[in-house]
Amino acid sequence: MKKIAILFISFASFAVFSCKDKTVPVSEKIKKTWGANIVKEGSATVFTKGASSNTKPGYSSFVLNLLIAPSVTLKEADGNTFTGQYELVGDTQLVLKNLNPVPTGTGGTIEFTINSITDTELNITRTTASQKTGGTINTYSLIKQ
Repeated sequence: MKKIAILFISFASFAVFSCKDKTVPVSEKIKKTWGANIVKEGSATVFTKGASSNTKPGYSSFVLNLLIAPSVTLKEADGNTFTGQYELVGDTQLVLKNLNPVPTGTGGTIEFTINSITDTELNITRTTASQKTGGTINTYSLIKQ
């Protein structure tokens, strides 16, 4: 009986200590295809997924594909698609670079601050104003596709 108790305690200890949460790095969490959930241009919410009163319904086709690092495909609300590379600067900045064709007013680079990321949601804010949206700083709440 004593051997069974020792065996049970050993197994329980192994189970507890081997099930620790493993922190997934941002570089792995970000490797997904993301679509728009909520988009703000400046302070105005212009798109909410599923809403019928969106002022910019084109965001329903917005896609940020980061699935195969370092390649990126960005499909914007106006239907234009850009390809290039992406890189992470620490865990707080996402840089899209060498975009082709070159998005208006970007020189081929668009930078975002990563506000938060989970396995299913990515919240980013563009670091420079977008000429396409009238010079606004845009915030994107993206969800895994």
